[in-house]
Amino acid sequence: MTMMRTPLLIAGAAMAALIALPGCGSRQKLTAVEGVTPVPPAYGAAAAAGPNELLQPSTQSRPERNVELRRKSEARADDPFDLPPE
Repeated sequence: MTMMRTPLLIAGAAMAALIALPGCGSRQKLTAVEGVTPVPPAYGAAAAAGPNELLQPSTQSRPERNVELRRKSEARADDPFDLPPE
């Protein structure tokens, strides 16, 4: 019974890949859908954000990294949550 299902599973996976493949890498300009009301502006904003503004990540979602290198080895501070496994 499993021998009969294996080719069907492989064929199903191949069909799913072929169906999903055309959507990969598609880059089109964002446009509003007809008949849908636009997004209201955020509280305190003068106007609603456009598509390009909405695609830019905020500072909170992509904070800057602090990559200060250590010059000397330092002892770690005690971590009360570093518990041994039970």
